[in-house]
Amino acid sequence: MNLKLNRIAVLWLLYFAIFLTSCQDNEVTPVNESLVSYESILTRTSSELQTILGASNINLPLSSLQLDVELYEITYKTTYLNNEQITASGIVILPKGSGNYPMVSFQHGTIAANSQAPSMLPLNSTELILYAALASPGFITAIPDFIGFGSSSNVLHPYYVRELTASTVVDMLKATKELAREKGINFDGKLFLAGYSQGGYATMAAHQSIEKNALSGFDLVASFPSSGGYDVKAMQEYFFGLDTYAEPFFLGYVAMAYKTTFAWTQPLSDFFQEPYASRMPDLFDGNKTGQEINAQLTTSINELVSFDLLTKIDSDTRYKYIVDAFEENSLVDWIPKKPLHMYHGDIDITVPYDNSVVTYNKLISNGASEAIVTFTTVPGTHYTGVIPYLEDFIPKMLSLK
Repeated sequence: MNLKLNRIAVLWLLYFAIFLTSCQDNEVTPVNESLVSYESILTRTSSELQTILGASNINLPLSSLQLDVELYEITYKTTYLNNEQITASGIVILPKGSGNYPMVSFQHGTIAANSQAPSMLPLNSTELILYAALASPGFITAIPDFIGFGSSSNVLHPYYVRELTASTVVDMLKATKELAREKGINFDGKLFLAGYSQGGYATMAAHQSIEKNALSGFDLVASFPSSGGYDVKAMQEYFFGLDTYAEPFFLGYVAMAYKTTFAWTQPLSDFFQEPYASRMPDLFDGNKTGQEINAQLTTSINELVSFDLLTKIDSDTRYKYIVDAFEENSLVDWIPKKPLHMYHGDIDITVPYDNSVVTYNKLISNGASEAIVTFTTVPGTHYTGVIPYLEDFIPKMLSLK
């Protein structure tokens, strides 16, 4: 009788041991909250990257390219209009090898065609090589496509919309952390942000959001936004003061994005003259590049923009909703607490140099420390200033790693 009871007791003990072990395993296996899918698409060796970049005209510290890297295309959850959950996409690049690695998220500049999104680029593209070079010194690297491209190409990109811009970057960070965990790559918690042109705006928007809404598991070390058009209202004033502007699709992009995001019911003819007002919806369908859209517009501001809007935007209450939107989506009314290192090309007239100067001065006048918010002038236009920016910010980021 006692032997039988002992056997039963042993069986029950084994059952509970297995049950408890199973529960413990479930408890320590995190569930992905942001990452939806991933696919390995390419491996780059450190020697490849050193050779390619060594032959370029970019002066980067080649000796820092120590690790082979693996590129992944990922999809992840983020929110769009009315808090609708959608699936966005991007590129994640993981260093190969043991160690504890910080993370950098790099935000790309303005694109209009889906084919220009990071996850849609040819594997031998210059952009992907540069992104891989960010990872090779030992950085987990995130490159978001942005909403409206890649897996979310069925919706309109919310161009220069602050909250949606920030959230798609932040959600990509979460998904990147989850992928690194799945692949056994240790994230040390340190986070860096960088980006150029619209990517500069996205970088500052994400920085602001992370400071406002603590991002668990991430310690923002510094951000490096460049040439971003952060003061949207000042950008409008700049455009409206010009006779001609070489990139008129920027104006159409903002109008289409704001009309869609904020559900403006006013017709496009309130903003633009014909025939351009009628053309706008078909131009921003994700199939045309900025230059192809420019070819369907005019560089003359007086011929493009509605006369009433051009002359009365600040005096006629009919346009208050536009002014309010520009001001709401500007990045000038906050006080950065973590290091924010701003850059801009000294002869940039596409996204004017003065916009960064004005933004910097406003942040300082708000109470930001000059030790926290810095401004570096680099030589170049909007298109040539990117290389001096890369050559300056990457060594600085490496020094903080």
